[in-house]
Amino acid sequence: MAHPVWPLFDLRVTTPRLELRYIDDELGAQLALLAARGIHDPELMPFALPWTDVPSPQLERNAMQWYWRCRADTSPSRFHLDLAVVLDGAVVGTTGLIAHEFATLREFETGSWLGREFQGRGLGTEMRRATLHLGFAGLGATLATTSAFHDNPASLGVTRRLGYAPNGVVRTVRRGVAADSLRFEMTRTHWEQHLRRDDVGIDGLGDCLALLGL
Repeated sequence: MAHPVWPLFDLRVTTPRLELRYIDDELGAQLALLAARGIHDPELMPFALPWTDVPSPQLERNAMQWYWRCRADTSPSRFHLDLAVVLDGAVVGTTGLIAHEFATLREFETGSWLGREFQGRGLGTEMRRATLHLGFAGLGATLATTSAFHDNPASLGVTRRLGYAPNGVVRTVRRGVAADSLRFEMTRTHWEQHLRRDDVGIDGLGDCLALLGL
């Protein structure tokens, strides 16, 4: 174990195309710079908290603080596993696995983004499937949830392509205006029957389980 004090730094999920790595400070800095280059059309806002509206260099600093906060708040009752998405050695985006009282509920939520320069290549689907593999195969979850605003076709396309079931609409405020967030869920049974793969690997998880209350 390379990081016995914080074993999450050794967590990896690999597919034939991508590698997911738990975000350390170096990966966080690379993601912050990637975000500053652009994630979405400025006229649109895919995030409930419009963090990408902040100008550089405050955006990058806020991003680093977010990764530190997620790390510091990790506990059995609540954890947010932020993972950098790496393609051919380059950081292209991030995906997260969020859970509350996971040992009891066995549920998790996913969220992600890709740098604009890496969009449109099918990477969103691949990284979502890798995150689902971590949650279901790695952690033993029984349910996965996700959400996206009604005007985010890329995220909704991934969700529907993978066969999530609709689970309601949440009315929320985005940039000071009401907006509909569409909720979806996926059962472990659906994942096992339609999405489970034998070419996805997980490394370093065993030493992290106690930290997550498992």
